Formats: sequence, C-alpha cells, structure tokens
Amino acid sequence: MTRTDRYLLDNRQTEAGERFDAFATLFDPTTFRHIEGFGIGSGWRCWEVGAGGTSVVSWLAKKVGPTGKVVATDIDTTRLAAAARSPVDVRVHDVSAEEPPGEDFDLVHARLVLVHVPDRERALRSMIKSLRPGGRLLLEDADPALQPLTCPDERGPEQQLANRLRQGFRRLLADRGADLSYGRTLPRLLREAGLSQVAADAYFPLASPACAALESATIRQIREQLVTAGLATDEDIDRHLANVATGTMDLATAPLISAWGRKA
Repeated sequence: MTRTDRYLLDNRQTEAGERFDAFATLFDPTTFRHIEGFGIGSGWRCWEVGAGGTSVVSWLAKKVGPTGKVVATDIDTTRLAAAARSPVDVRVHDVSAEEPPGEDFDLVHARLVLVHVPDRERALRSMIKSLRPGGRLLLEDADPALQPLTCPDERGPEQQLANRLRQGFRRLLADRGADLSYGRTLPRLLREAGLSQVAADAYFPLASPACAALESATIRQIREQLVTAGLATDEDIDRHLANVATGTMDLATAPLISAWGRKA
C-alpha cells in the first residue's frame, strides 16, 4: 500500500480484519500454488509487499524455516503484529516511495497492492531491484473492469441493488487513483521490465460464502463514503446487507490475475 489518506480501505477499521480473512479463504490457495511451483524451501529470503494480514506471511515463514527470512511490509502494520517473530521481520514501508527493505530476495510477492498505489511504476522497479538474479516476482491484482458486477446473474431487485452498490464502490476507488484495469496489464509489464519466463492466470470466485463475507465487510467499511458521495442511502445499504445475510445471493468478486516472472 502507499502512505496516503486517499486509500479507501483503512487497515485499522474493524471490517479490515474480516476482509483479510475473506481474502485468505478466497485467494490463499491460488497464491500458495504459484509459490509452491517456484520451489520455495528452507533458507529462502522473501519480501511480502503490502502484507495487510498474516496468512501469507505465516505460511511463508513455515516454508523458509529458521534459516530463511520473510520481510513483511505495509504502510500500516497493525494487523501484522501477531506474525512478528523469527523468521519474520515486520516493517512499516511505502513501496511506492521508499527504497526496498533489502536485496537478493528469492521471492517478492504482492497481492491486491499495486492497483491502489499511485506510483505503480516505481513500486514495480523497486520490487524487481530487490530480487537476486534468478529470483521470482509474483504479482496478484484484481481487475474489476473485466467483471464489474457483484451479481453476474442479475435476476431481480436484490441483485440490481448489489450491482449498483458495486458500481459506487468502483467509483470511490477510481476517485482515489485505483486503476480498475490494472490486473490485465501485469504480464506485459513484467516482460517490459525484463523478466523472463513470464506467465499468468486468473481466478474468479463465485457463490462462495467468503464472497458474501467480503461483500458485507466491504460495504460496512465504506458505508459512510457511499452515503456522503450520494452513491447510496442508508436504507439502500441496510437492505443490501440484509439481502446478503440471507445466503441466497450468488455473489462474485473481481477476477484475481496472477502474473509471475524470473529476474535474469
């Protein structure tokens, strides 16, 4: 993340923890599958950029063992405190404005980070700079413009309301500098940055209980901003949260695009 008051989703809010838990349920299996494919093992040095929560950091720590190192950075490390023990080093850090917190990393990973960062080019250069020759970079970001709906099956007023609120959320993100089409650019950006063996895939969750948990936490977290901006009323939000709580809506998230490459 970046040190800016423009960021919409503050890690210090109660709902942030619920969002991190939902992200872990939805996306950790994809993230872990990719990193396992790189051959991660004892002694690896890893940088987890914009870590937010602890799920990926703790998993990396088990993989690298006591001889390895996991540097976990974010502009707000409030929720990383539980992971701050060897081999994990937790640091307050702005990837878009500061030098990397080390070099010769075997792995650098960022998930749902760069889409929010104002100076994405500098952040990407910083992450690549920190890799050792042969080191791996894994970037994972959403692409809301590819699939902009909360309810792709818009069959009634409940789904229509959900999609209208998602449109409001996207508007708030864009107003704060988020690039809602960033995910699809990752393979090209990695190739242009000189990485080799670049590849990518996408994961699109649909109708998962974690999608509902994420939706509820997100809407509650941005409630005030939606109302203040005139994008929804309190009545709209109460009705939508009640609809989500029924468990009968097939909710989706934006596709998560994972792209990876190797430093020469």
